[in-house]
Amino acid sequence: MANGCDSNNELDECHSEAYLPGMGNPGDARAEVSKDYVLASDFDQTLSFNDSGIALSELLGTSGFEEKVRGLARINLVQQGGELAYLLLHDPEYRRVRREHLVEVGKRIRLKRNIGRLVEILESGIDGHRFRFYVVSAAPEEVVQSALAGLVPPERIRATRLDYDPETGEIRAVRHVSAGYGKVAALTELQQSLQLPADRVVYVGDGSSDVHVMLHVNRLDGYTIAVSENPFIAPIARRTILSDDALSVLVPILEDIAGCDAAGVRGVFSRHGLEIQEWGKVRTDFLTIRDAARSVPA
Repeated sequence: MANGCDSNNELDECHSEAYLPGMGNPGDARAEVSKDYVLASDFDQTLSFNDSGIALSELLGTSGFEEKVRGLARINLVQQGGELAYLLLHDPEYRRVRREHLVEVGKRIRLKRNIGRLVEILESGIDGHRFRFYVVSAAPEEVVQSALAGLVPPERIRATRLDYDPETGEIRAVRHVSAGYGKVAALTELQQSLQLPADRVVYVGDGSSDVHVMLHVNRLDGYTIAVSENPFIAPIARRTILSDDALSVLVPILEDIAGCDAAGVRGVFSRHGLEIQEWGKVRTDFLTIRDAARSVPA
């Protein structure tokens, strides 16, 4: 086997008996070399290092956002991830937010490296597999579009949509929230509009608001990637990968969908002028151990 994937013979160089969602029998790969997928990614702390609600609070000079989110979570008033939308409508400190505030927050968001290159590589195709890149986020649409301007087209973003008063600019309604089960609905609509089977869906997320959508994708034989060690999603996701570079999600895609071995993965990165400097593979088990109860003699 050559060291890495050769562009003229990637199926021979990279294919292995791996978990291949939507590929059927691994031995049939050469007979079916062109497959379309949709890769949907969360935004906050998946493509970025920030939480949009915290960033907005800093812009407004308002404190206590995280405490308010925890309070809403305790009473289960809104779906996880939808707290900011609720505060924008009902909290006096956030009622003063206008569209321009959200656009400015997007400009201040610190993004992970190489989002544009990730989109380019996925869209151009990997080993006969082409991935259409979308963002599905509970953050306000204006924040996500502003943050990803020039990297992801607005029509590829499914985020929380707000309705504004035409005279005052005040947020008067929430038209759609892509949080909790709302992400499932958004992803299902996206999959159906692209006319793709459910096992050609890849979802990337980081937090507890992604639990519903990851369970949904897994149930339909899609593929899920966690980019954090959040205890709610790490056990659910097919793979977990930790990095400050957006390109890191290519590793499980190359291994588990394109069927590359480690040398093949490095070869794909090399062809794009990149190299993996550090790559540590670990398995993390979470345990709580206590003394066994001893029976007391009568």
